[in-house]
Amino acid sequence: MMDALARAGSLAPPLRDGDMLAAIDIGSNSFHMVVASYTLGQLRIVDRLRETVRMAEGLDGKGGLSLEVRQRALQCLARFGQRIRDIPPQRVRALATNTVRVLAAPQAFLVPAETALGHGIEVISGREEARLIYLGVAHAQPPKPGQRRLVIDIGGGSTECIIGRGFGAIERESLQVGCIATTRRFFGNGKLSKKKWREALIEVSAEFQQFANAYRALGWNEAIGASGTNKAIGDICAAMKLTKGAVTAEALPVLRDRLLQAENIADIELPGLSDERRPIIAGGVLVLEAAFGVLGLQRMAVSKAAMREGVLYDMLGRGSEHDPREASIIGFTHRYGIDTAQAARVEATAMRLFEQVAPAWKLDPDDLLMLAWAARLHELGLAIAHSQYHVHGAYVIENSDIAGFSRQEQQFLAALVRSHRRKIPKSAFDALPDRLLAAARRSAALLRIAALLHRSREADEIPEFDVEASERGLVLRLPRRWLDSRPLLRADLEGEPPDIAALGVMLEIQSA
Repeated sequence: MMDALARAGSLAPPLRDGDMLAAIDIGSNSFHMVVASYTLGQLRIVDRLRETVRMAEGLDGKGGLSLEVRQRALQCLARFGQRIRDIPPQRVRALATNTVRVLAAPQAFLVPAETALGHGIEVISGREEARLIYLGVAHAQPPKPGQRRLVIDIGGGSTECIIGRGFGAIERESLQVGCIATTRRFFGNGKLSKKKWREALIEVSAEFQQFANAYRALGWNEAIGASGTNKAIGDICAAMKLTKGAVTAEALPVLRDRLLQAENIADIELPGLSDERRPIIAGGVLVLEAAFGVLGLQRMAVSKAAMREGVLYDMLGRGSEHDPREASIIGFTHRYGIDTAQAARVEATAMRLFEQVAPAWKLDPDDLLMLAWAARLHELGLAIAHSQYHVHGAYVIENSDIAGFSRQEQQFLAALVRSHRRKIPKSAFDALPDRLLAAARRSAALLRIAALLHRSREADEIPEFDVEASERGLVLRLPRRWLDSRPLLRADLEGEPPDIAALGVMLEIQSA
């Protein structure tokens, strides 16, 4: 059987020399876009766009976003959208991070944001953000063989800490301390003092202490700071002639004391500090001082690369046999002791169904992958309990940190697993954006049928069958003799149309 990645690859247009790709990072401080050309098997950056939006400034503490910041974000995305208008949609990924993660109603922002950009936007977890950051830094500054490195990225709303080897992350953590969030939390009135700084440093240090022992036990050979905050601090260290651009344990206290000479954030004067960065530099320095102290850092080099570059390289992986999501699915099957033989039977039948209905139902290679992975994981919940195992499995998939997957992708998988048997609740697909609903419901219908056909867990392959799809209907034709010899299956199939109708699919079973 051709595996899901190969099947999807055969349906998707391959990358060709000269093709353009774009990665958009909707961060809590800045929005970034990187456009690259795929040339001779390598990525060549051809354009970069960056706008300071400061999304995190618009958070009200209750999961709301101010109208002013919302408009600022939408206007920036509209400008980005003009740049990617001629790039095929499958070559573009737009990812939202911490500020969108903490919104009480993310779709209220994402729907107009996707309209402004002209492209779907995925929300990723903090640990997935960390993985992509490490990937970007690793490609920009290739690691030495066998050595581990620590990467720290201080964003606007969160800070990611990663230990990795080669191009893979080993440990990933995401903390709710970023340069904007920390500045607002401790210096919201704009006033600075040594006393307030010491109190704030204790609180932020406690965040790092949660994983510091495990990180220090694992160890690293070098530390690298990614993104704008670390680069800005490195530039200040260089301008103060403390270092040549790195950040050191000796330089950081000198910089901090110079910063605290100002009694107000608006009065901060540091060599090499831009006006744009001034309002949020205090929080960034505070977070980095906490990291240095708790993790025992002596020196941190600075990288210009960050998540956006990691997204580009991740897109190359997704288009090949090295899709990181495939490794995650394999890991899940081992961790939860899934019956791989049964999962393979259901997957094979689901793929046969997919191939026959994809044109009529407008399902694409990404939908095929989601269906295949859902088939492999549909019995995951049996590791918890047989009763309601589809509910347990969906919960685990939706709430786990799964490397390579965005939140929407996990919600897509969870919806398929949740609805593959029994009654389908009206809320099963509520978490998904409208643009994914049709594909998710139709994929769920295919998984239901495949799982039902293999309910007896027979090792024999399902005989040749025919399936015909229309806008709202599905006609499944099975061999009469084969069906007559399985009265229980026939009864199950005859009872399926009322249940599957909750997916918007009118099912008809025929035998010949």
